[in-house]
Amino acid sequence: MVLNYIWIFFFLIAFIVALIKLIFLGDTSIFPAIMNGVNVKGEMKGGLINAAKDGFDLALGLTSMLVFWLGIMKVGEKAGFITILAKLVGPFFHRLFPEVPKDHPAAGHILMNFSANMLGLDNAATPMGLKAMQGLQDLNPIKDTASNAQIMFLVLNTASLTIIPVGVMAARSRLGAPDPSDIFIPLLIASFCATLAAMVALALYQRINLLDKVIFAYLGAFTLLLVGIVYYFTSLPASQIASISSWMSNLIIFSIIILFITIAFIKRINVFEAFIEGAKEGFNVAVSIIPYLIALLTSIAVFRSCGALDFLLQGFSYVVESLGFNTDFVPAMSTAFMKPFSSGAAKGMAADTMNYYGVTSFQGKLASIFQGSSDTTFFILAVYFGSVGIKKTRHAAGFGLLADLFSIITSIWMAYIFFH
Repeated sequence: MVLNYIWIFFFLIAFIVALIKLIFLGDTSIFPAIMNGVNVKGEMKGGLINAAKDGFDLALGLTSMLVFWLGIMKVGEKAGFITILAKLVGPFFHRLFPEVPKDHPAAGHILMNFSANMLGLDNAATPMGLKAMQGLQDLNPIKDTASNAQIMFLVLNTASLTIIPVGVMAARSRLGAPDPSDIFIPLLIASFCATLAAMVALALYQRINLLDKVIFAYLGAFTLLLVGIVYYFTSLPASQIASISSWMSNLIIFSIIILFITIAFIKRINVFEAFIEGAKEGFNVAVSIIPYLIALLTSIAVFRSCGALDFLLQGFSYVVESLGFNTDFVPAMSTAFMKPFSSGAAKGMAADTMNYYGVTSFQGKLASIFQGSSDTTFFILAVYFGSVGIKKTRHAAGFGLLADLFSIITSIWMAYIFFH
């Protein structure tokens, strides 16, 4: 229902804003811009038609990753490795996801998804997340309604704890940042605080006992691990952090692939046939999410193209200034506003901010932190729930947006502490 209202709202607001511009400002180019986009350096960008095409292209790109990763996950399942992972995190996950039985394979899939997210590897995280959602759907007694476990999984995904923000550092490097990894520590802290706050808020709502000693033990161990990672990377020369984190993240993921294949081979499993079996599932999932992608991206495109986002930022800046607060962070808020809806749009906003204000500016660094410290709430809602036929999302959107709010607040806080 929430997605329904937001989708309608974006189109209606775009139409109203465009009418105002046409009637009162004489802007005859506004409706062509909404439909066809605008010419940027000889290329039409934005607009409803381009967004529909981009949605299909994105689905095609996602198809290849889904086919590959769900094939690999099937190999891991048949090798028994997913079950091993489920047993390792079973005590913690059984308390955080009480609807999931102990040692259920869904726990292993969830851990794989979280691991890919923490390593900043979006291309691997999405297929693993879809596999985890399918596992949770198998346990869901009401197939068209999100279960508590599915909502907890989705909200933790939107909070998106990121330990090694490979993509963000790579983007900063491409734009000429002399030290692309300077946002590493504040991004990690902001991401961790937002994830923990979102988890606590939802656990209280779902009446999960966070004072349980097992939960405390796992969270304590994980916090110590994060402290160790921070200590290690802060001990490195600044020029090496980005490159080391990049090869380390990809080494871990590729090692997991090799481990799956090796264990399956030792157990005399037909690895190739297992891969093909999972890959076929990936193709079917990819086809099922195409309508959701196109619907989401077209609504975002018309909202941006009509200028409504610019009005939103101007109004937000006016309110902040009226309250007497420093407004240096406001130019970066375009990234924060777009991140819940589209990762691609948020990346574009972050790049625009860094190009305009400078990649080493306070605004540029804050935009990078926004980009890496949370995930695309409504994209995840549409794609993850759409892939398993969930129509009633209950409180998932509300707590997903709450996670985004925690992320925005902690990101701004960290940026002012480290860079202002």
